[in-house]
Amino acid sequence: MHYAELRQVREELTGPGGQFEITDAEVLGNQLKVFKNAPPSVREVWLSSAMFAERPYLIYQDEVMTYAEAHAAVNAVAAWLFAQGVKPGDRVAIAMRNYPEWMLIYWACVSIGVSAVGMNAWWNGEEMAFAMKDSAPKVLFADTERLARVHETPGLTDGVKLVGVRTSPHIGVTDWSEVIAHGGAMPEVVVDPDADASIFYTSGTTGFPKGAQLTHRGCVANLLNMVYSTTAQALAVERATGFAAPLDPPPAVTLLTTPLFHVTANNCGAYLTTAAGGAIVLMYKWEAGEALRLVEKYKISGISGVPVMSREIINHPDFAKFDTSSLTGMSGGGAQVPPDLVLKIDEKIATARPTTGYGMTETCGIITSVTGDFFVAKPDSAGPYMPNFEVKCVDDDDKEVAQGELGELWVKGSSVIKGYINRPDATAATITDGGWLHTGDIARIDTDGFIYIVDRKKDMVLRGGENVFCSEVESGIYRHAAVAECCVFGVPDERLGEEVGVAVVLKAGDTLDETELKAHCMDVMAKHKVPRYIWFLNEPLPRNASGKFLRRELREELSAALAV
Repeated sequence: MHYAELRQVREELTGPGGQFEITDAEVLGNQLKVFKNAPPSVREVWLSSAMFAERPYLIYQDEVMTYAEAHAAVNAVAAWLFAQGVKPGDRVAIAMRNYPEWMLIYWACVSIGVSAVGMNAWWNGEEMAFAMKDSAPKVLFADTERLARVHETPGLTDGVKLVGVRTSPHIGVTDWSEVIAHGGAMPEVVVDPDADASIFYTSGTTGFPKGAQLTHRGCVANLLNMVYSTTAQALAVERATGFAAPLDPPPAVTLLTTPLFHVTANNCGAYLTTAAGGAIVLMYKWEAGEALRLVEKYKISGISGVPVMSREIINHPDFAKFDTSSLTGMSGGGAQVPPDLVLKIDEKIATARPTTGYGMTETCGIITSVTGDFFVAKPDSAGPYMPNFEVKCVDDDDKEVAQGELGELWVKGSSVIKGYINRPDATAATITDGGWLHTGDIARIDTDGFIYIVDRKKDMVLRGGENVFCSEVESGIYRHAAVAECCVFGVPDERLGEEVGVAVVLKAGDTLDETELKAHCMDVMAKHKVPRYIWFLNEPLPRNASGKFLRRELREELSAALAV
């Protein structure tokens, strides 16, 4: 494989005078790696997209908005916010589905130094009330469903101006049309690189979430990391094989399938497509058949989502009925892509290459990224770490382990968040020693700088003193052709402490029983990793708003007495 070429390209691109030159700088009191020539803020990223004026930008159902129309709308929102007394340093909350308005409001906020608070659209009234009190926004933009929760929860928006998006008139609620009718030019402001661009809440499953402070510097660095990764890997392949990618490919058309209030869709999918002048296709809700229809209708080139979505697309019974030849990439983020899925994408869609990025809300997006030949060659890896990061794996005493050994992954760089609002204790526990972020992920780093995420510390089954990593067991189970979805977790056991349990959903029309599945597992994994408890479920596994399986919820709701 072309690892020597990749190392050489990395040195050239990030070295002195390189396109992605990296230097050291003091950021908020820490010495960090930064992109020397990065735009100072997200404002510049958005304003630069005005050059794509007549290209289609936001597509939703039968609505198509050009870049010129989007800029006019963003200018109007920004001017209206200023007219309401919202100024740089303030916050504005967005609570809605993936409507085009979400992106317009977001770009307006970051362009005037106002922090966009991404409200989880699945929150109930109590959870919304917590986030509103925690983030203290001046304005809340909400759609019909979120407005209903506002009105059902007394005091949720006291002192906050409400704007309704795609909703019927409500007393005390300004309609979106009034905001757009305000018109006006983009206010002239200078945005501090280390100001908050957004507050995105971590998708914790216990207690109230933490509001992560994503800075402009961090968001811009994440964009540059993504552009760097694509450039470096393509150039390395070209040098090794002589095969060059097209010099002037058509603008990207990206289907965003995960919520915009998370970094996978917003900071990764939307940023990259917008900066390149591509089109963003949005969905009312995820459904694999509808995704296939949109791929064919809009000639979508890339799909941004979590791995289970890619699996549902290629397993869909109508897959062969749709023209998917426009696809050049299928990306999976937010969760590890099982190795079998990497190879299935590469085999089943002739024009598309598998892609993944490993990252966190706390890093404004990706830490690693890998695509094409490099991903196929190391399908169990998350890819090489990005150039603005330092990385290390540490043991339980916070001592760095030897290369290739397992430990908790720590990262340090200009993409790391400032902290958690109103949670100095959580910030101090998560970011230590001059800027090292404790990811909570167990990983190893190989000699090529590729990172392998083995599991979350808390998603590990401790069976009789042996560590059983959930993702490893899941990868083995997915190798059975009848399995559509599976989620592994620990089941309390008096003798061993924990036993391995798994919830399984089968593909439509397929059959599989406990004996057959255990026999399969015995063939592909060590005996102590084979699930003792198996649940065959008829409904899709529960997911959180970002598409990840709710492992704890399954563990709590399913009991050993109900296992097959």
